[in-house]
Amino acid sequence: MSVAAKKAGKAPRRAQSGSKSQPIELPEGMWERIQSKAHELWEQRGRREGYALEDWLEAETSVMEEIHEARE
Repeated sequence: MSVAAKKAGKAPRRAQSGSKSQPIELPEGMWERIQSKAHELWEQRGRREGYALEDWLEAETSVMEEIHEARE
């Protein structure tokens, strides 16, 4: 428990396990763009295995930034 939570006398709040989450709608073609970028990163790495998650997350960040910049 954090110091602030202890001082306030309350435990940190957690997400309710019974809550229903709604699926997020992605912009058209976003998944494909992320997949393509991740593949590009894998090729730049010399097609070395073991970095799939890292490549995917980096690709996701890159695509999200591109979308955000395009909306500004």
